[in-house]
Amino acid sequence: MDLNDTPSANRPHIGFFGRRNAGKSSLVNAVTGQDLAIVSEIAGTTTDPVYKSMELLPLGPVTIIDTPGVDDDAGELGRRRALRAGQALRRADAAVLVVDGAVGGTADDEELIRRFRAADIPFVVAWNKSDRPGPEPDPGALAVSALTGAGVEALKERLARLIVREEAKLRIVGDLIGPGDFVLLVVPIDLAAPRGRLILPQQQTIRDILEADAAAVVVKEHELRETLAGLGRKPSLVITDSQVFAKVAADTPRDVRLTSFSILFARRRGFLDEAVAGARTLDRLIDGDRVLVAEGCTHHRQCDDIGTVKLPRWIRHYTGRKIEFAFTAGRDFPDDLSGYRLIVHCGGCMLNGREMAHRRRQALDGGTPLTNYGVLIAHTQGILERCLEVFPRLRAGEGR
Repeated sequence: MDLNDTPSANRPHIGFFGRRNAGKSSLVNAVTGQDLAIVSEIAGTTTDPVYKSMELLPLGPVTIIDTPGVDDDAGELGRRRALRAGQALRRADAAVLVVDGAVGGTADDEELIRRFRAADIPFVVAWNKSDRPGPEPDPGALAVSALTGAGVEALKERLARLIVREEAKLRIVGDLIGPGDFVLLVVPIDLAAPRGRLILPQQQTIRDILEADAAAVVVKEHELRETLAGLGRKPSLVITDSQVFAKVAADTPRDVRLTSFSILFARRRGFLDEAVAGARTLDRLIDGDRVLVAEGCTHHRQCDDIGTVKLPRWIRHYTGRKIEFAFTAGRDFPDDLSGYRLIVHCGGCMLNGREMAHRRRQALDGGTPLTNYGVLIAHTQGILERCLEVFPRLRAGEGR
């Protein structure tokens, strides 16, 4: 799979961290061979993380994160820089600690190392500015120079060894079907998706079906009944977009297995049991409870947007309660979740595994139930148990 075909969420994220003026942006440019980041002799030039997806040999497709300096540089601006760097840390599959080699390691550098270890993020210490006089590099640090290029290739090789690409323990759907089966995918034309393209989970599911030597038949929701009647045999499985769950469930015979893209991806990420338990929290909501609806991507809101319009409508109708809602999108996600009774998250297809794991851990640590769109919608439509029947080996705890 080449760079253009690899979604950002599936690329290893490499974050460059360090104090202001340690040369993080210059080293990013040296490693990538491109002027991706603005560099300046003025400390604190980078004020927000810069994300760039690219091909980095010998790793392949990656996302590079150039982060702001973490040292407190007089007040509010410094605090905000450190906050933005901390948010980037949640997404890093590997980290480069860039030390100003002309000065040597500092307490800020030690604190970053502590945070890397606490988050179980593999890292390398790049002792930058090795072309200048300065202290000897710390043991294990790699002497580099963004200016001369010395040590840059060694840094790239070290990063390649740090990042271990792990295949998902479970496929999306390939383990649920066999060669020669056909799967019926119900895909409404989503006005929020780019014209001429299917959204990412649909593309990935079709690919997984084909890799299982099965066939994928794709229809819109209004074509489902006619397609089922004309196929000549029952599909092995019907997979639907959650937004049309009610119609698809009504049109799919009870002896045909049914689930959704969101439920499949929740299982793939080891999140299905948590999501089911979170969805059942709806039955215990009371007037005045607050629900956070979080999306991992940003898009132009439509008049009947699923996150901000449909989900609140379905939740209020199901519970009969006066529920309050808050909404976040993209990389914004509250640090304090204590004010929420439930979090309803999208499938997270545009977020990498570390970011989703961080959000799940935040919710768990704060005692706030977390579910996703598809699981919750199935629960509100009274068809969640049916949609879980497709997983014959699912037992309590296995989906975590």
